[in-house]
Amino acid sequence: MKITGKIELDSVADVVCDVCLCSTRGNNDGLEFATLQTHWGYGTMHDGERYEIHLCESCFILAVSNLKQERRIQNLFSDDEGVSSQSADDGFGLVAKDDYFRDNAEI
Repeated sequence: MKITGKIELDSVADVVCDVCLCSTRGNNDGLEFATLQTHWGYGTMHDGERYEIHLCESCFILAVSNLKQERRIQNLFSDDEGVSSQSADDGFGLVAKDDYFRDNAEI
Protein backbone atom coordinates (compact mmCIF):
# COMPACT_ATOMS: atom_id res chain seq x y z
CA MET A 1 0.00 0.00 0.00
CA LYS A 2 1.29 3.44 -0.94
CA ILE A 3 0.72 6.27 1.43
CA THR A 4 1.33 9.63 -0.12
CA GLY A 5 1.63 13.01 1.46
CA LYS A 6 3.51 16.22 1.22
CA ILE A 7 6.83 16.33 3.01
CA GLU A 8 8.68 19.57 3.53
CA LEU A 9 12.45 19.25 3.27
CA ASP A 10 15.13 21.87 3.72
CA SER A 11 17.88 21.75 1.15
CA VAL A 12 20.80 23.96 0.18
CA ALA A 13 19.67 26.32 -2.56
CA ASP A 14 22.96 28.23 -2.81
CA VAL A 15 26.24 28.76 -0.99
CA VAL A 16 27.52 32.33 -0.87
CA CYS A 17 31.24 33.06 -0.51
CA ASP A 18 31.90 34.46 2.96
CA VAL A 19 34.54 36.84 1.58
CA CYS A 20 33.14 38.38 -1.62
CA LEU A 21 29.48 37.44 -1.00
CA CYS A 22 29.11 35.99 -4.53
CA SER A 23 27.15 32.87 -5.35
CA THR A 24 29.20 29.71 -5.77
CA ARG A 25 26.81 28.27 -8.35
CA GLY A 26 28.83 27.01 -11.30
CA ASN A 27 28.09 26.85 -15.02
CA ASN A 28 26.64 23.34 -14.68
CA ASP A 29 24.20 24.63 -12.02
CA GLY A 30 26.17 22.82 -9.31
CA LEU A 31 27.73 24.47 -6.29
CA GLU A 32 31.50 24.95 -6.51
CA PHE A 33 33.01 26.07 -3.22
CA ALA A 34 35.73 25.30 -0.70
CA THR A 35 35.18 24.96 3.02
CA LEU A 36 37.72 26.01 5.62
CA GLN A 37 36.70 24.62 8.99
CA THR A 38 38.01 23.96 12.44
CA HIS A 39 36.90 22.85 15.88
CA TRP A 40 39.47 23.92 18.45
CA GLY A 41 40.02 21.40 21.21
CA TYR A 42 40.68 21.45 24.92
CA GLY A 43 43.61 23.53 26.05
CA THR A 44 43.88 25.69 22.94
CA MET A 45 43.51 29.46 23.04
CA HIS A 46 40.17 29.14 21.23
CA ASP A 47 38.93 26.07 23.12
CA GLY A 48 35.44 25.02 22.01
CA GLU A 49 35.19 27.45 19.10
CA ARG A 50 34.09 26.16 15.70
CA TYR A 51 34.57 27.92 12.40
CA GLU A 52 33.22 27.12 8.95
CA ILE A 53 34.07 29.48 6.10
CA HIS A 54 32.79 28.97 2.56
CA LEU A 55 34.93 30.33 -0.27
CA CYS A 56 34.38 30.70 -4.01
CA GLU A 57 37.18 29.53 -6.29
CA SER A 58 38.75 33.00 -6.63
CA CYS A 59 38.76 33.70 -2.89
CA PHE A 60 40.11 30.20 -2.16
CA ILE A 61 43.03 30.69 -4.55
CA LEU A 62 43.69 34.11 -3.00
CA ALA A 63 43.65 32.56 0.51
CA VAL A 64 46.10 29.82 -0.55
CA SER A 65 48.36 32.45 -2.14
CA ASN A 66 48.34 34.43 1.10
CA LEU A 67 49.18 31.31 3.12
CA LYS A 68 52.06 30.48 0.74
CA GLN A 69 53.37 34.02 1.14
CA GLU A 70 53.13 33.76 4.92
CA ARG A 71 55.08 30.46 4.82
CA ARG A 72 57.78 32.11 2.68
CA ILE A 73 58.05 34.98 5.16
CA GLN A 74 58.10 32.69 8.21
CA ASN A 75 60.91 30.60 6.74
CA LEU A 76 62.84 33.35 4.97
CA PHE A 77 65.92 33.05 7.17
CA SER A 78 65.46 29.44 8.21
CA ASP A 79 68.61 27.34 8.61
CA ASP A 80 66.65 24.14 8.06
CA GLU A 81 67.50 23.01 4.50
CA GLY A 82 64.24 21.08 4.14
CA VAL A 83 62.13 24.15 4.80
CA SER A 84 64.25 26.79 3.07
CA SER A 85 64.63 24.74 -0.09
CA GLN A 86 60.87 24.35 -0.58
CA SER A 87 59.57 26.23 -3.55
CA ALA A 88 56.64 28.60 -3.11
CA ASP A 89 54.80 26.61 -5.78
CA ASP A 90 55.50 23.14 -4.40
CA GLY A 91 51.86 22.07 -4.45
CA PHE A 92 51.05 23.55 -1.04
CA GLY A 93 47.93 21.69 0.11
CA LEU A 94 47.36 20.03 -3.26
CA VAL A 95 46.35 16.38 -2.85
CA ALA A 96 45.30 15.47 -6.40
CA LYS A 97 45.49 16.79 -9.96
CA ASP A 98 43.30 15.97 -12.95
CA ASP A 99 40.87 14.22 -10.61
CA TYR A 100 37.71 15.43 -12.31
CA PHE A 101 35.42 12.72 -10.96
CA ARG A 102 37.12 12.23 -7.56
CA ASP A 103 38.06 8.70 -8.56
CA ASN A 104 41.72 9.17 -7.58
CA ALA A 105 40.99 10.43 -4.07
CA GLU A 106 43.37 9.29 -1.37
CA ILE A 107 41.75 7.81 1.70
